[in-house]
Amino acid sequence: QVQLVESGGGLVQPGGSLRLSCTASGFTLDDYAVGWFRQVEGKEHKGVACLTRNDGSTYYDDSVKGRFTVSRDNAKNTLYLEMISLKPEDTAVYYCAASSIQDMCLQSFPAGSWGPGTQVTVSS
Repeated sequence: QVQLVESGGGLVQPGGSLRLSCTASGFTLDDYAVGWFRQVEGKEHKGVACLTRNDGSTYYDDSVKGRFTVSRDNAKNTLYLEMISLKPEDTAVYYCAASSIQDMCLQSFPAGSWGPGTQVTVSS
């Protein structure tokens, strides 16, 4: 069964850090472009950090550049998102996804496999 499951979300104060994890089962993450999207209630999904399959190049949305880092551990079949200097506007449900679309972060909801999401709340 193809499945992605996120973990690591929670409540953090502004300026704090979190690391999200996304473990895949039923398929190999390294065979796909992978990435993290977030959604604020009432708005579309937005790609924030993605890794291509072909050359492992990264894409970051301007709003997270310098603060978020996406990485993949092929041995664990797991995707990570390191987030530092968190801001209240980073509050959202975060989803991991895997797709055959290499520029997946440029689409709102690229076709592929998606996890159920994990809530990140940045508040004092």
